[in-house]
Amino acid sequence: MQRFYIRARKAWDRPLTAYYLIVGGTLLIMVLGLVMVYSASQITALQLSLPGSYFFRKQFLAALIGGALLFAASRMPVKLHRALAYPILAGAVFLMVLVQIPGIGMAVNGNQNWISLGGSFQIQPSEFGKLALVLWGADLIARKQEKRLLTQWKHMLVPLVPVAFLLLGLIMLGGDMGTTIILTAILFGLLWLAGAPTRLFSGVLSIAGVLAALAIWSSPHRLNRLSCIAATDPGPNDMCWQGAHGIYALASGGLFGSGLGASVEKWGQLPEAHTDFIFAVTGEELGLAGTLSVLALFAALGYAGIRVAGRTEDPFVRYAAGGVTTWITAQAVINIGAVLGLLPIAGVPLPLFSYGGSALLPTMFAIGLLIAFARDEPAARAALAMRQPRFGRKRGAGGSGSGRSPRRWNTMRRRASAARSSGER
Repeated sequence: MQRFYIRARKAWDRPLTAYYLIVGGTLLIMVLGLVMVYSASQITALQLSLPGSYFFRKQFLAALIGGALLFAASRMPVKLHRALAYPILAGAVFLMVLVQIPGIGMAVNGNQNWISLGGSFQIQPSEFGKLALVLWGADLIARKQEKRLLTQWKHMLVPLVPVAFLLLGLIMLGGDMGTTIILTAILFGLLWLAGAPTRLFSGVLSIAGVLAALAIWSSPHRLNRLSCIAATDPGPNDMCWQGAHGIYALASGGLFGSGLGASVEKWGQLPEAHTDFIFAVTGEELGLAGTLSVLALFAALGYAGIRVAGRTEDPFVRYAAGGVTTWITAQAVINIGAVLGLLPIAGVPLPLFSYGGSALLPTMFAIGLLIAFARDEPAARAALAMRQPRFGRKRGAGGSGSGRSPRRWNTMRRRASAARSSGER
């Protein structure tokens, strides 16, 4: 047993562990998500007089586009990521302003946060605001750290907090409380990574808490969502219908579920079965084993992101990786917590899993960032370089077909061996 533990720990500490966790975890979440979108959305599509595979085809197309974005982001150098920060922020703000213009913005489920692209295609600019805040905030804090300005509280807060509040204000104008919570989590994650003092951190948290309380108390709908936490029945006027039926779906799944496509709740009983409450349908059809698998995949993704952020010496990489990890982890916790009845229903999708191209595209670009950062670690670069010349050795002695000199090749081998040795220790 001890020997197995030692081997597992050696494998876990290898330079490419984070890289494989991110790539493998993302792929598995995406594939399982596509399967569950197809299963959970069929009845909804038929009720709308659409083909049963309508939502699946749209999600599959978004996944293909997102895959291209992920590949592009994973191959971009860090300097290009930093150069894109300001254009992405400006574009996100511009689109979020357009949402509030009558005739351009459109409301979905009571939230004015969408822009129609014609036909059945819409985009939600606030989803791109998450990516904008991560990239721009990471670049801003990294520049200030390089100039040794983070020791002054005004440089830590300005202009990061005002710009974040601008994004939050534009989102709140549309009534999207869920996305507001995610952006607030990203802001706090960046401040924490930047080493904000406890008093400063507590001050910003207090202001955000007061604003959140005012937003909740000013809306009867949000108050109702708070009262539905841990609800096991729909309540008066079916106020807690969605939360209660989400619990029913999970409870009826048992250990291994009723089987793919055999959900009962998706037949009109559970609202948003393929979007916000897809985790409930997963629990009903795949059981406890399926839901625990999803949780394990998100946990692995979160661990890999923390590992990338903790092992880098580049300030921008640390802040960007930490921001992306905070974003995906916080959104997954809020979505799953709402389905389990532990948190109020915030109306946010499960990252990489729920239906929705507007949420999927920026998230996959962000995953591409993590992959690029994981590949860019010195030990990871050396380990990857060791594997490439194996094909070159067949074409020439000493691996000359790889295009690398023997001296450079030996240097890379020594670096990879040193990285493995340090991991074993």
